[in-house]
Amino acid sequence: MKEFNDKKKVMIPCRFSFLHCWEPDSVNGSEPKYSISAIIPKSDTKTINRIKAAIEVAKQESISKWGGKIPPNLKLPLRDGDIDRPDDEAYANSYFLNANSRVKPQIVDNDVQFILDPAEVYSGCYGNITVTFFGYNSNGNRGIAAGLGNIQKVKDGEPLGGRARACDEFSPVDDDEDFLS
Repeated sequence: MKEFNDKKKVMIPCRFSFLHCWEPDSVNGSEPKYSISAIIPKSDTKTINRIKAAIEVAKQESISKWGGKIPPNLKLPLRDGDIDRPDDEAYANSYFLNANSRVKPQIVDNDVQFILDPAEVYSGCYGNITVTFFGYNSNGNRGIAAGLGNIQKVKDGEPLGGRARACDEFSPVDDDEDFLS
């Protein structure tokens, strides 16, 4: 696993969900951002511990933003899928975090070659993302956020979100076939 000089930055192997890496998306009228919900199996304790350690570093570096102490009601990015998304089987036995960025992430494959076809990277596939954790204090909301860096697709997975692939819905049409009869 890649280690970074910045102790708030982590590479996270995960399953991609609610993926918006090609075009920024606006949530409830907010500023459009690139984003991902990263699903991490609870069994991957090494990754979970690296995330928790990076969050702790971000907390310590952000104390000045919070008046000199860590708030008791601090919002944290790492969430339990069994508690926060109990009706979504993709999140069962997993943790997840939502990461976003105003800057478009670079998207690469196993060989670190750029992926240019949006159909190649989708909610449901698996890969690595880089995330940098940082503290915020905005309009009375205080917490640690996850900034999305770059994305590496590692393997395909069952698409999430109920959208079928075109190749599963259509058959080839013969040029000779009378289309509307």
